[in-house]
Amino acid sequence: MSNRSMRKREAILQAATELFLTREYSGTSMEDIAVAAAVSKQTVYKHFSDKLTLFREVALGSVEHVSRDFQSQVASVAEAPDVPAALRDLARSYVNAVMNPMLLRRRQLVLREAGRFPDLARTYYDSGPRRTISVLSTAFARLAHRGELAIDDPRTAATQFAFLVVGEPLDTAMFRGAGRRRRRSELDALAEAGVEVFLAAYGRKRETKRPRGPGNANR
Repeated sequence: MSNRSMRKREAILQAATELFLTREYSGTSMEDIAVAAAVSKQTVYKHFSDKLTLFREVALGSVEHVSRDFQSQVASVAEAPDVPAALRDLARSYVNAVMNPMLLRRRQLVLREAGRFPDLARTYYDSGPRRTISVLSTAFARLAHRGELAIDDPRTAATQFAFLVVGEPLDTAMFRGAGRRRRRSELDALAEAGVEVFLAAYGRKRETKRPRGPGNANR
């Protein structure tokens, strides 16, 4: 695909995202999208065979990419020598990826149209949130096996980690709108606070040596 063709495709996706969000699926036509993207209707059909195909690409287009990147980082955490530091790095990457404005808008779109396209909502969930919990579970099981975390139920721990890190900012964006972008420093602070709570519950408990003294010398 040429650079010009790629630019047109991206313009179509951006225009479609805006229109699907503001007018919903039923109120948006391929002609509307062509006008908003400043391309011909034939160009829209050249890239996307029909409105449903375009809608699916808008809704799911970035989920797989973000999920692949996240899986790679989680795999490295499972073998990290400094687990607390690795978890903090992971949490910061995680919350900033989830709070990407375009990804937030696409999530909103899926939620808005879930009643009309339940299969699409399931695909989004399986490719994004569910897969995230799965790969975190695998990593936490490995860290527990290494003795780095005190975890009996890796899946529960993975779910709690995810909600500690992204729960508040994601809920705020979904219910109050994704328009106001949170500062990275603010998201990083939320992520690190979530990791501290997680480690307080699941961090390796190190034995504390009691000082020897007259009261316990013979104990």
